Amino acid sequence: MRKAILITVLTTLLAGCSQKEGDIVDEKVKRFHTDVLLRTTPVKDQGNSDACWVYAMLATIESEHLRDGDSVNLSATYLCRHALAEQAQRRYAAAGTHSVSLRGMAPMTLDLLQSHGAMPYDSYKANDVDFKSLATQLTRLADSSRAHRKGIAHLDENAGKLFDDVLGFVPSWVFMLGCQYTPMEFAHSICQKDEYVAITSFTHHPFGSTFALEVPDNQHLSRFLNLPLDSMMTYMENALLNGHPVCWEGDITEPGFSAKRGLGELTTGQTVTQESRQRDFDHLKTTDDHCMEMVGIAHDDQQHKYLICKNSWGKNNPYGGFVFLSEEYVKSKTICIVLPSAAL
Repeated sequence: MRKAILITVLTTLLAGCSQKEGDIVDEKVKRFHTDVLLRTTPVKDQGNSDACWVYAMLATIESEHLRDGDSVNLSATYLCRHALAEQAQRRYAAAGTHSVSLRGMAPMTLDLLQSHGAMPYDSYKANDVDFKSLATQLTRLADSSRAHRKGIAHLDENAGKLFDDVLGFVPSWVFMLGCQYTPMEFAHSICQKDEYVAITSFTHHPFGSTFALEVPDNQHLSRFLNLPLDSMMTYMENALLNGHPVCWEGDITEPGFSAKRGLGELTTGQTVTQESRQRDFDHLKTTDDHCMEMVGIAHDDQQHKYLICKNSWGKNNPYGGFVFLSEEYVKSKTICIVLPSAAL
């Protein structure tokens, strides 16, 4: 039997929050009825980094393992280190025309896992790191190495020393459940190549084809399967109904989105169509802003459908860090989704 729940109760179920039922009494807190709710690892906080795409994709992998009775909690810091190292190398090679930052898209996380391996969360985590300052320091290192023609190896050596100082030394081995892995072996044990599929829905490319999304954060030129809007939404919902998480990437600059309130709703009241999606994308009204793990389906008292997302901005909202996106918001503002191949 579906049970109406206040958001404080949902917080307890999802995140093990210390708040008790009845702690928050606020008529503005929206009440939801849950239809599907997947297991997740605890909500994390990406701090001042732009690495939402790392946190969301790793969270998706973690929930997929929980579905299968396994338990992994993965280090975003480890992949951020390697992502920044790659960015510094690109700046060197591009004669200073490439910016060093942690901007990216969810499929880049999968690329990093295949190229550099993985670490458990407890084995490699750094708290309160100023990643923007770290990116600035890497920019200077790349520019200095190029100006003095020291070479990529010189840059990598100095960048490694900086990472060790700011983020800590990377362990050589991963120990888990009595087994010993290299970071690469560990990554391949939790995520195989082609285990996830990236999907989008835009009409400036043929449906059924794959193409590299033309957004600034697609630095690896990742390719996405292009499907009609209804098909993308069906795959998304069916994945959740069958216990598979979905990594969602989209626009959060709309007036109806508020992480503080834990809600994303359209304020225009317009019906979302394939044409309206494309028009907003073409006119830069739908941009690639943020990435979250989608973990459930709910509805409000008026029977409007919402998708439940696990955010990576800490737990400081009425939902303990989770966000409810209305179905129309998701239809309109989704840039792409990444879901397990097993969900198709």
